[in-house]
Amino acid sequence: MPPEFSNQLTAPKSNQAGLAPLLLTLVELIRQLMEAQVIRRMDRGEMSDRDLDRAAESLRKLEEQVIHICKIFEIDPADLNIDLGEVGTLLPKTGGYYPGERSSSPTILELLDRLLNTGVVLQGDVDLGLADVDLIHAKLQLVLTSKPL
Repeated sequence: MPPEFSNQLTAPKSNQAGLAPLLLTLVELIRQLMEAQVIRRMDRGEMSDRDLDRAAESLRKLEEQVIHICKIFEIDPADLNIDLGEVGTLLPKTGGYYPGERSSSPTILELLDRLLNTGVVLQGDVDLGLADVDLIHAKLQLVLTSKPL
């Protein structure tokens, strides 16, 4: 069987991992953000037992895959939590984060979860011109929320 169809991935040398740690960090951030939203909906009674079981199983499988890929690329899963200096960390440190509970030093995950829970609208106007002549006008609007619109 050709190597591109092999079910077994081979680990590159750790200095050749390239974008793998960054992509895994992004996947883990999104996984934990989705987990927080599932917990919020469960606490509000907005999910049936069947939907809750399906969501929990999907999140568990995704977490297993992240850990599996970390092993392949010889990445410590703890290294996926980026320290952003004074801003804090991307993900919660050990002990985790429970949606709705505020911590003394919130992580980026906690801030994103709060934004999704309350909702935020970003608006902006961009004018591009040349020689005091407006040539392009762009009006932008982004609605970010976990609730259906």
